Amino acid sequence: MQEETHDKLKIRVNSNENPYAAADMEQKQLEPRRLASYFIVLIDSGSVTYQLDLQDITITAGDLLFAMPNQIFVPPAQTGPLQYYKVLFDENTLALLPQRFSFLVNPLHSQTITLESPARERVRKVFEILNQILYTDSHSTDSEITLAYLNLLLSELNNAYFKNEPVATVNTNLSKFVEFKLMVETHLTEQPSINAIAGKLSLTSNSLYRLVKEYSGTSPKDFLTNRLMMEAQRKLRYSNLSVKELAYELGFNDPDYFSRLFKKSTGKSVSDFLNNQDL
Repeated sequence: MQEETHDKLKIRVNSNENPYAAADMEQKQLEPRRLASYFIVLIDSGSVTYQLDLQDITITAGDLLFAMPNQIFVPPAQTGPLQYYKVLFDENTLALLPQRFSFLVNPLHSQTITLESPARERVRKVFEILNQILYTDSHSTDSEITLAYLNLLLSELNNAYFKNEPVATVNTNLSKFVEFKLMVETHLTEQPSINAIAGKLSLTSNSLYRLVKEYSGTSPKDFLTNRLMMEAQRKLRYSNLSVKELAYELGFNDPDYFSRLFKKSTGKSVSDFLNNQDL
């Protein structure tokens, strides 16, 4: 497999010109895995279906899919001719960029972006350049050039993701919601109180409620609970933890309460969920 990284940057690009090795791809298709990096794929022609967090997502020409660390990812079986570009990079590489990209925490709950023709052409060109830097010229290009093109790519995608959002909302309310989501991800198993989260964000509890309700359709408490239950489903499906072990790992002191909450949230008991996995 061509896993070209540059200096100490953990970034990789794959395309039709630089594909996964056949044996490696075969193995990856057999095993769902938790992503350790950000993953972005642009489909230039054809159609393909990925699975993210137990949901099938089909993308076609002009569509771009992005996934984040810790999501459960199932690679697709190729069903026909496909032209594509993929890039993977880790949190440390992202931290070297000069700005933050709000779309990478998916505040609008859509992991696909449909690119209009001019933006699609620009994004394709940036992918081509990154592919050349990391695959063809991997021993001769300065890492700052790599970071510059990654920054350009993510800037294009951030703009496309928020294309229909009012600028004022993106710059104020949405940035706070992004902070809220990051705090939930960072402290998920600590199960912080909503008052504590609001205080960290310099918001009142009422302001936080209105903000989270606007972007997620749920209360902050339900958002945190839903996120915990999604993590529980991931772990039940892809690990061998007992219910008691899982409850403690997710920050619950009472496994029975965890089991009741799981059934209330998912409509299934833990045993029913395990018996009806459809991998």
